[in-house]
Parts: sequence; C-alpha cells; structure tokens
Amino acid sequence: MAYLPPISPSLTIFKNPQLTRFKFAFSSPKPLLLSRPAGIHNLRMSTNKSSVVIASSTTAASEKQKKRYPGESKGFVEEMRFVAMKLHTRDQAKEGEKETKSPEERPVSLWEPTVDGYLRFLVDSKLVYDMLEEEATSPAYAEFKNTGLERSEKLAIDLDWFKKQGYKIPEPTDLGKAYSQYLKDLAEKDPQGFICHFYNIYFAHSAGGRMIGRKVAGKILDGRELEFYKWDGELSQLLQNVREKLNKVAEGWTREEKNHCLEETDKSFKYSGEILRLILS
Repeated sequence: MAYLPPISPSLTIFKNPQLTRFKFAFSSPKPLLLSRPAGIHNLRMSTNKSSVVIASSTTAASEKQKKRYPGESKGFVEEMRFVAMKLHTRDQAKEGEKETKSPEERPVSLWEPTVDGYLRFLVDSKLVYDMLEEEATSPAYAEFKNTGLERSEKLAIDLDWFKKQGYKIPEPTDLGKAYSQYLKDLAEKDPQGFICHFYNIYFAHSAGGRMIGRKVAGKILDGRELEFYKWDGELSQLLQNVREKLNKVAEGWTREEKNHCLEETDKSFKYSGEILRLILS
C-alpha cells in the first residue's frame, strides 16, 4: 500500500496568514469526515496541522519493472544462444565479440588439418558424446534421451571406416578424458551446468560443426562426408524438438539457476575449443 509522508508545517499553506486565520464554519468541533472515493481505502484527514495521511490500495504503479534478459521473451534457449554467440569471433558469427587468438578461431579456410589430428578430435568427441548420451538415460535427464541428435553411434561408424582404411585409431587424450569426467560430475551435482554443455555441444555441432567437417573433409578426405555430420530425419525439426524440451525444463528454474547455467557457457567453449584444436595437431 502506497504511503505519502506527513505534510510538513513548513509548507506554504502553514505560512500564509490568510490561510491560518481560516476557520471551519461548523457548530461542532468534530473532525471533517469525507466519503471514500472508489479505489481508495483508509483515507484519513486530520485538523492536526502536523499530518495528513493518505493510503491507497493501488500499488502496481510503484512496483519496479522486472529486469529482462536478452532473448528471455523467446524462451531460455534464446538466452543461451545469445550468450554463446557473444563468445564467437566476428569471423565465426556476426554477433561475435571475441578477438581471434587461438589457431582454431581463425577461418577454417586457413587451417592445415592432418588425418592424425582429425582422428584425435573424433576419438575425444566420441568420449564426450558417450558421456552425454549415457547421462541422458538417467531419470533426471529422461527428456533428452533419443532426441535424434545423438552422435556416439555415428562416430563409431566413422572410426571403423578409418580403421578399415589402414589408420590406427588413437586412445583418447587427457583433454577428452578431463571433459568427459567434468560432464559426469556436472550431471550428478549441477543439472543447470550440465544442460548448458548439453545445449552448446549438440547445437554447435549442428551449425558450425557441420561447416568445419565439410571443409576439413575437402582438405584431407577427398570430400568424404562422415556419418558424424549426418542425421536421421529433418535436422531443423530435431533441433526444434530439443529446443522446446530445454525451454520447458528451464521454466521450473529460478532466475539464479538460469544465470548459473548461462555462466557455464565459458567453460563449455573452453573445453570444446581445446578438443577442436586437436584437428590441427
């Protein structure tokens, strides 16, 4: 309920001699009672010059407008997308704000990939997807089981193809092992953090990841398109289905939990960038 402070005796109405000589023309010294206008409650006026209190039931106008986050009106996935885009370079995305520093942040046309490096990237990527898809089988993440975006089986097919071509499949690197373990820990203790990585890994692969795969294949695989970059079904619809599920889950989060999820984006890019860099090793 809104509150107006008592009017001070120092105001003009109490200093004007003409006004102070004014007397109410009533036969009884009872206080003046006014009828209560619609929408106004507890209206009280006193002849005591030290105070006039007016209290109103209308408080909506005094409430502060809630802070809006970029993309919030479209759902939480749009908030995650907005934060992720800012962590790209301008060469990678028009919304990017990051300066190009690491080799993998340069345009892919300038890359000099190797088959051995690419295999290390694929092996570590499979380890990461194995963990994501294993956790998706738990009741806590049941919404994200069998989404159609899964990559582990596709990677297994690709690695088998390389093996048949005579290439030795390397063991996972420490980078892949560390990221896989980190995801496992998040899944158990920090669902908002886990969802951040889940979103960034799958959605990034469906966009920039496909472009990288196509250009790298053109440089070292005679243009062969790996299964890693193919989906069963319409990719745009698969992404939309997962987008809706993510938004639905986030509806049950507090604003603090949502912010925590967004803050995890930096780590998602850090880990993914280190694994991507293996292509150039």
